Amino acid sequence: MTSEQVPEQAGDFVRYEQRGPVALITIDRPERMNAIGPEVHQGLLDAWTRFRDDDAALVAVLTGSGEQAFCAGGDLKAAFEGRAVAPLTPEERAAHVRGERPGVLGPSRWTDLHKPTIAAVNGVAYAGGLEWVCWTDLAIADAHATFGVTCRRWNIGLADGGTQRLPRIVGFRRAMELIVTGRVIDADEALRIGLVNEVVPSGTCVQRALELAETIAALPQSAIRTDKEAAVRGFGRPLEEGLRIEAECFDRLLDDPQIAEGLRQFNERDHPDRRPDAAPATPGLARPR
Repeated sequence: MTSEQVPEQAGDFVRYEQRGPVALITIDRPERMNAIGPEVHQGLLDAWTRFRDDDAALVAVLTGSGEQAFCAGGDLKAAFEGRAVAPLTPEERAAHVRGERPGVLGPSRWTDLHKPTIAAVNGVAYAGGLEWVCWTDLAIADAHATFGVTCRRWNIGLADGGTQRLPRIVGFRRAMELIVTGRVIDADEALRIGLVNEVVPSGTCVQRALELAETIAALPQSAIRTDKEAAVRGFGRPLEEGLRIEAECFDRLLDDPQIAEGLRQFNERDHPDRRPDAAPATPGLARPR
């Protein structure tokens, strides 16, 4: 491990590890199933702020410590003891409703982070943990991972985007079943309904997510970010409005010098995807014979 790869505390119970252009953010509270209490909330906010503001950090992977849990959601024991994740004063509650706070379990209300993010789901992803899976762009799950709105049993509502992101990912009917019944699903079903992108052998999801992150980080980033922004902002809007957003994002991209460099690489075959003697940088690319 290089000096850049030494894990740092982004706050209590959250580790931030820089691996070249990839940031690995780990909720480090395995004895409590990586549940999110006040300290973890702040640690996640600090970690994601660091990733957002660091120009050298291109892709982030979020995971949990240990082999049992990605994240079991909010720390209900701490809440019962009076240590709520978010302040519960009338003023703070009103500010949250107005969208002036980052989220209950960390910056879950952020919608303007246009760098790619990946969840490495190494165990249970329950309630708020499921919401964090939904917050990321891609998800790789260990074979033993499970997912569910288990807070249904305790009359705790979803507060970190689950009611909005889950239907967008898996469709309204499937999302409503999970939301109103609290049924827990395994990794294979999560893959089948589109909640995760890939299921890998247990214990390997972080490695696979880091490999994927490095592949993404090796690509030019400006077009990835404008395309992600257009997809996120346009999702669910009328097609005409979505196309307007896409045009706006693409127009902003035209000022990026990487476009001219990309054209040069294509025409001069100066890129692994264009060189017959090199492995393609784009996964699954088929070259004409």
